[in-house]
Amino acid sequence: MERRDFIKTGAIASAGFTILPSGFLFAKEVAKVRLGYIGVGARGMNHIKEGLLREDVEIVAICDTQESSLKICREAIAKAGKAAAKEYTGSLDAYKAMVDRKDIDAVIISTPWQFHHEQSIYSMNAGKYVGCEVIAGLTVKEHWDIVRTSEKTGMPYMTLENVCYRRDVLAALNMVRQGVFGELLHLEGGYQHDLREVLFNNGKQYYGGGVEFGPNALSEAQWRTQFNIDVDGDLYPTHGVGPIMQCVDINRGNRFTNLVSFSSKAKGLANYVEKKSPGHPNAKINYKNGDITTTLLNCANGETVMLTHDTHLPRPYSLGFRIQGTDGLWMDVNKSVHIEGVSKPHAWDKAEDWFKKYDHPLWKKYESNALGAGHGGMDWFVFNAFIVAVRDKKQTPIDVYDSVTMSVITPLSTKSLKEGNKPQEFPDFTQGKWKDRKNTFALDDSGY
Repeated sequence: MERRDFIKTGAIASAGFTILPSGFLFAKEVAKVRLGYIGVGARGMNHIKEGLLREDVEIVAICDTQESSLKICREAIAKAGKAAAKEYTGSLDAYKAMVDRKDIDAVIISTPWQFHHEQSIYSMNAGKYVGCEVIAGLTVKEHWDIVRTSEKTGMPYMTLENVCYRRDVLAALNMVRQGVFGELLHLEGGYQHDLREVLFNNGKQYYGGGVEFGPNALSEAQWRTQFNIDVDGDLYPTHGVGPIMQCVDINRGNRFTNLVSFSSKAKGLANYVEKKSPGHPNAKINYKNGDITTTLLNCANGETVMLTHDTHLPRPYSLGFRIQGTDGLWMDVNKSVHIEGVSKPHAWDKAEDWFKKYDHPLWKKYESNALGAGHGGMDWFVFNAFIVAVRDKKQTPIDVYDSVTMSVITPLSTKSLKEGNKPQEFPDFTQGKWKDRKNTFALDDSGY
């Protein structure tokens, strides 16, 4: 099947419906999802490309403050032979006129982190589904605002965390659910990725080529670098914790109870700038974000979790997953699995062999659709999950409680570090409902 073919998927289990008001759940599905995009820079364009490949999506409108981004998006839509999208620009509030339109079902938000809270709340109040890139908010209060608005309006909010759909991650989740690892005890993950060429560029290309950030740079270097100057904490926890949450049923029979963070000194970014451009003033900046931040979390059911944020130093990419139970473990870094009684004693098996055996039904069914999509295909899966939920008027598979739980780690981590590594109580955004909720994420090949 070609990627542009219409995708038919089933409904998720009713246990996942926790916010949508009665009457909305079983409303007639829409034939085509009409999308508005807030932010069409590099990440937003990935979602634009996914939308252009689908017959069940209409890109109605786009919003961005930069003409350069609008131009790229405009040309991509025209090249795909689709009708031009209405453009909104000129101010930071330009998105409001777009969101107020009655002919838009959902919005996809891919703006800098500091705008997500306000844009998401406005969109939900306007009756729109929200698919938002990480992070949900910058403070604990902003995360509560997102939850309360979603509950009040009945509009779903989904963090578009693509790693939850990575092929090896879903295979490992399949193994967890089939009891291959035994009872889970400890899990690890994180964001271990050399981002120095993301945080600095020459103002002419998205990545690298120089040591500028802010107004003299392009793309994420315009805004993301400043967070590393101003904030010490785990700035990007969702890639690691999103998949882990599914394995231990967080918010669905389990919850995080508290966390504590530790941060190394910050040397990587200044050293990088000095090596690339000796004497450059950006090498003299006091970058507050420690080069390696480690966060430890406790779970109500007794599991422990460790997250690592490591983006300022030379290193190969790895999210550092480790899923360990009473019968064995998977370790992402060395791409290995060991299962007692099956593997040779004290020896590793290739993870690839296990993951072929336990390949998730979603990937078996939709592999051809995901070919060529961003980040090894997982961008197709997360986009598809959101679109199918909107199209069928169902709850999103990553719901508002999941979304804020994986995101609120940033302000909690920051507060822990400010208070001398003091443990922080983890908010229960479900307000006790986690005890009875069931995990419905990727239970089968339904597309969710």
